[in-house]
Amino acid sequence: MCHTGMGKKVKKELEPPPKDVFDPLAVESKKAETAVLMLQSPEEEILAKSCDALYKFAKKGDENKVTLLGLGAVESLSKLISQEDKIVRRNAIMVCGIMAAHNDVRRLMQKLDMIPPLIARLAPEEEVVVHEFATLCLAHMANDYTSKARIFELNGLEHLIRLLSSPDPDVKKNSVECIYLLAQDFQSRSAVCEQNAIPPLLELLKSDYPVIQQLSLKALGSVSCEAECRQALKEHQALDHLLKILEAKELNDLHVEALLIIANCLEDVDTVQLLQQSGGLKKILTFAETSPLPDVQRNAAKAIAKSAHNAENRKFFHEQGAEKTLVDLLGSDNNGVKVAALQAISVMCANVVSKDIFNKNGIFQIIHLLNKDNAEVQEAAVFALANLSTGCPNNASAVVEADGIDALVSLLKDKGEGVIANTCTVLINMATQESLRLALESHGVMTALVATLQSSSNLVLRKALLTVAALGCDAEARTEFRNAEGLIHLVKLLNSNHDEVRRNTCWAIAVFASDEVTAAELYKFGAFEILQEMNLSTSRRNNFSELAESKMLDNNLSLKYNQKGHLSYSNLIKDGFYDHGRLKPSAKLPSLEELSKQPPNQNRAVILVNTKYPELIAPTPPPEEEKPAQEPNHGRSPSSHSRSASREKIGKIKNRAKKEEEKTKEDEEIPPAIIQPEPLPLITPWSPPVDQDLIDYISEVTSTILPLPHPREQVVALAKFIAEKMGGAMAKDRLHEFSWELHVSELKYELKSNVIPIGRIKKGIFYHRALLYKAIADRIGVGCSLTRGDYGRAWNEVRLLDDSVRAGTKAPPETYIVDLMHQPGRLMKHGSAEADHYQHI
Repeated sequence: MCHTGMGKKVKKELEPPPKDVFDPLAVESKKAETAVLMLQSPEEEILAKSCDALYKFAKKGDENKVTLLGLGAVESLSKLISQEDKIVRRNAIMVCGIMAAHNDVRRLMQKLDMIPPLIARLAPEEEVVVHEFATLCLAHMANDYTSKARIFELNGLEHLIRLLSSPDPDVKKNSVECIYLLAQDFQSRSAVCEQNAIPPLLELLKSDYPVIQQLSLKALGSVSCEAECRQALKEHQALDHLLKILEAKELNDLHVEALLIIANCLEDVDTVQLLQQSGGLKKILTFAETSPLPDVQRNAAKAIAKSAHNAENRKFFHEQGAEKTLVDLLGSDNNGVKVAALQAISVMCANVVSKDIFNKNGIFQIIHLLNKDNAEVQEAAVFALANLSTGCPNNASAVVEADGIDALVSLLKDKGEGVIANTCTVLINMATQESLRLALESHGVMTALVATLQSSSNLVLRKALLTVAALGCDAEARTEFRNAEGLIHLVKLLNSNHDEVRRNTCWAIAVFASDEVTAAELYKFGAFEILQEMNLSTSRRNNFSELAESKMLDNNLSLKYNQKGHLSYSNLIKDGFYDHGRLKPSAKLPSLEELSKQPPNQNRAVILVNTKYPELIAPTPPPEEEKPAQEPNHGRSPSSHSRSASREKIGKIKNRAKKEEEKTKEDEEIPPAIIQPEPLPLITPWSPPVDQDLIDYISEVTSTILPLPHPREQVVALAKFIAEKMGGAMAKDRLHEFSWELHVSELKYELKSNVIPIGRIKKGIFYHRALLYKAIADRIGVGCSLTRGDYGRAWNEVRLLDDSVRAGTKAPPETYIVDLMHQPGRLMKHGSAEADHYQHI
């Protein structure tokens, strides 16, 4: 008979059928159907012969197994494996063992609950052949989870462990294979150790049959996932056996499995320490470097990675120079080895000293791997860089020195979310250094990040937003991002339903709203309204949503004053500020340019603060054709503008011509005159009108009020100055005679605009005077606030030390309201009756 994978065995003799006194009629059949029908016979000899014939038929191939399945052979065999007659029982088990290799057969066997009688056939009194095919059948069935559970439930593991010591190699092979499959389940793994299976499994490593050795190692690899099993392995000196296998070159087919067990054992600190002391750890690292087998090198790197998650183990590996081994493995031609080495580097660099070693030897190779076509290698490489650069500025700098920026920017376009996320982590780590940020910006990183903000992956969005925020602290980066239309995508993400995406978006907006231009753009795209709504929601607001709203207001003071009606001491009014007046709750504040282009109407005048002259922008000239070196023609007088623009180029031409003259010593030939291009017309972009009156006011105040020795004197003098320029003092009972409305209307129609520079207003009411006061006070360093009240009221608050304590104690300053209307220069204590009367009608 033929056995299961063991070519070394001799054919086992079948017991002769029992002899009968009466010799019946011999019937010869050539059809499987007949043999299957004969399985119903009550005669044991016919049953035995039929089973023997079916065994030979089934052994020929899967088609025959399916044929027998269709003929109902399995149902009959399920009964015959428990037959009292030993020969019938044996032959039926043989057929089952062969047929169980087919999936459909196994499913039916499971349905017929054949596992209990199969386990019963493992009893010591059964023949070796029965053991062989019963274990073979169980090994096939153990591929299915339900069957595994059933075998474990019926204590089949105990019988299988006993059969590991069988004298028959086929029985050993089938038993260890079944144990290996059962050990995929954690319950069975623990039971393997509890039932003392480790010694017989280790003994099988000495088998003459490679397949038995392989299966034994696989079983040990599965059980070594459990800490208690690893302890049992250590107690039985399993590591010594495994190291001997690694040292034996002729056993290289076992090296991969042996390393997997070692990798599991290396999770335990005491095992790593023991190996370090015995020199075993060094052997493993040397073996990883020198083995010609990629699978072995890959598993060695995996072993290091698995073990190095423990800080103590990392220390032991570092002492044995594991970093060098891992860097050497990066040079392998096998992508799997590179990936495993990169993963181990990612774990090892949790050790600061290891990070420094990889800085000198490793980062350059890792950068090189970013350009590989293999996606797994790229992902592992950028993950390693992310870990190496975290908390290590030197490694972040090394990425730039290794010319890694282009590769990182390219990876932002990768399809894998893990690659993009880890790339963003590297960029964030680099962004902590200004020089590296500038290097990143020069490679167009902000433009590349715009595309990532359109990803459907929340992981990518979270990381990309943090990267945008980290790089957005530089004005140039914000400009590039704004020009790449990134702000519109940033604003869209405020509506994300993912809490962390929304939170990170708010943080990025808080960073980007650091300049007036970007804050204005964000407002144009609706960021402010979304943030306002978000901050009213208990479920959607977050730590950064209020900060983002505040930042947008602080860098768009026209909007802040419009929305909040208040500017604090730190809110300094700059050129381009305008007071539009109150808006309806749902209305959007128009830009100054939009307001300036509107014709005069009945709406309240927009008051403008601006002392800045328009800038002239030179257009980009067309590319010049290169001209041969020649001296300038000193007899011509080109325009001063063209001469200034061409000075550097002409200087270079002069020097070059002079050197050629000295070198050749030939007669100089008068070159043709340089033709100066006509200057291109300068472009004047839209800008708000310049307020010459305000310029004059600031100049006068700077020369007369700023030099005053005490803040109180400056505050009072400035109040009187403002009142004088805006129509003088006006008693409360005569306010109705102060025809400021007519004056403002005349200005609107004179300027043909609703926007009026504040310096042009010579008759100003409360809100005109308060605005002018703060605008000038901010220029000369006099701290004050600006608050808008109702019915045209507005006032300024200042903080001053009381005269009685100015030179003495550390008393806090008092807050005063400055009178600009009735008694200019009068200081009214905040909260007093006179201050309250000034603030309200």
